[in-house]
Amino acid sequence: MADAIESDDSLLRRYTQALLEDVRAFERMLDEGCFESGIRCIGAEQEMFLVDAGMHPAPKALEVLEAVGDDALVNELALFNLEANTPPRAFGGSCLAEMESDLRRLAGAADQAARDVNCRIMLTGILPTLRLSDLSLGNMTPKDRYFEINEATGRARGGKFDISIKGRDDLDVSHDNVMLESCNTSLQLHFQVGQGEFAKLYNMAQAITAPVLAAAVNSPLLLGRQLWDETRIALFQSSVDSRSVAERQRQVRPRVSFGDAWVKQSAAEVWRENITRHRMLFVADMKEDPMAVLDAGGIPEFTALRLHNGTVYRWNRVCYGHDGITPHLRIENRVLPAGPTIADEMANSAFYFGLMAGCTEEYGNVHERMSFEDARNNFFSAARHGLSAQFHWVDGEVISASKLILEHLLPLAAAGLDAAGIDKADSERHLGVLEARVISGRTGSDWVRRSLDAMGTAARVDTRHRTLVKVMIERQDTEQPVHSWDLAGPADLERVTDWSDSYRFVSQLMTSDVFTVRPGDLVDLAASLMDWEHLRHVPVEDDQGQLVGLLSHRALLRMVAKGARQDAEPTAVRELMTSDPVTISSSSSTLEAVELMRAKNVGCLPVVDDGRLVGIITESDYLAVAARLLDERLGDE
Repeated sequence: MADAIESDDSLLRRYTQALLEDVRAFERMLDEGCFESGIRCIGAEQEMFLVDAGMHPAPKALEVLEAVGDDALVNELALFNLEANTPPRAFGGSCLAEMESDLRRLAGAADQAARDVNCRIMLTGILPTLRLSDLSLGNMTPKDRYFEINEATGRARGGKFDISIKGRDDLDVSHDNVMLESCNTSLQLHFQVGQGEFAKLYNMAQAITAPVLAAAVNSPLLLGRQLWDETRIALFQSSVDSRSVAERQRQVRPRVSFGDAWVKQSAAEVWRENITRHRMLFVADMKEDPMAVLDAGGIPEFTALRLHNGTVYRWNRVCYGHDGITPHLRIENRVLPAGPTIADEMANSAFYFGLMAGCTEEYGNVHERMSFEDARNNFFSAARHGLSAQFHWVDGEVISASKLILEHLLPLAAAGLDAAGIDKADSERHLGVLEARVISGRTGSDWVRRSLDAMGTAARVDTRHRTLVKVMIERQDTEQPVHSWDLAGPADLERVTDWSDSYRFVSQLMTSDVFTVRPGDLVDLAASLMDWEHLRHVPVEDDQGQLVGLLSHRALLRMVAKGARQDAEPTAVRELMTSDPVTISSSSSTLEAVELMRAKNVGCLPVVDDGRLVGIITESDYLAVAARLLDERLGDE
């Protein structure tokens, strides 16, 4: 088993030596032409969420896996995630139909087992109802490997994980573990290639990633904020970022990256770059001598190399494997989100595989016709804007994502699938779904955003997001692709009827759009703010966003009652504020907040997570809940 790096320099040296020996043996295998060629295979890894009756994450993965009893279904980092692995299929004939059948069978088995423990599976890139409190170590799958990753990444980073993403809204979050990674679920595609064609096809995978992603985006929400069309891209880069402060200041590449340059000759370039740019998070004593294995006519496992590669997350990653007889190379595409339906995923897969097969005929060596910087910028533009992205394509052409896909890439994908001998009916069905999605502009992200707009703002944010999840699961059950879905709207809000799920936690009831003042501000400014916004309490923050006090209307009334001379020095907020206010965390229960307010005889509680003010909960919030519940119970009598 691997060990997190601590102080054992001799173990680190032995592991480093084993890693370098693996690279040398890998290069020897390339020189000797050891890798399988002349055949292409495809496969997929399907990640999914588990969701409870309240539409929140359900940490029941171990129970579901035990009930299913299928080795193709495995656990993930969080107890509310699962992963299904399809077997490799030769690229041709009915492979797409077989992959679809595999995905439906595995997802169906997982969902049936989930129903038995009162939850459901959901296919989406990021679950809209995720809260920061869900991302605790208590929800981490209890396996040593995950806790080692958390400890090693945090130690290398030297501090908390800071997430800052700007989109329609802004998100700034500080978290103390790697569980932010579990917000992401994806459909990871594998494409086996021959060693002689690797560089050409790997570069093509890099180039086409942007348009494939643009058509597939479905993750615009994270922790209650609307951000990028595919927010997973920004989040994943930060959630496993092991760089120290100094490394970030030097702009050292993070472990999640698109890369820095085209591959020139072979997969060995990627291995070497991973080693030179990213220090080892784990070490282990390796028993294998890969050169001796080759000398004996065997196939090396490359355990050291694969261990390190497993901690470097390129969006297009090189994978090594063998069937006991012949080693092979695969390109793993990690950019596509899970869902919204398997029909959508198969459309995305057919598009990707078709382009991998067809674009090299059209574009040849893409690195000769497009700069790497354009390919990388296209990728991030697709993640931010989806089908609205503008691309710098081959030969300097500037073109929208939609036009590029409809006028150029869909015909190339169709030709690629046809050349590979894919069944015509399967090819036309899957690419037809993608074409209809692009023509309508109705990606998963577009559906989410438009549904939220249609719901309006009368209902609380948590209720709207729970409604989204409920409707998405219902739409997934129809197996119809997302471009054909009706929007969620006000009528759907009324179907989220379990009020206890709407008001269970402080995070669901609190006001997060909080007006604050600084300790040095004039009391007159604070009083005006409270008058204009009809507030009875105003939190006091310092310049670092730390809560340092609370100003109440009672304190202002006492000052007025005492009288104030016209010639007196203006009063600062710090002179009237309560400097040690009673607070509560967003993950606390609403009943706990009620009892605390009663016990301390206070009318509000600032909500503080990790020392930062994230909201406020007041008597008025509880009065609004009481009024709504009375209306629901007595309104029809």
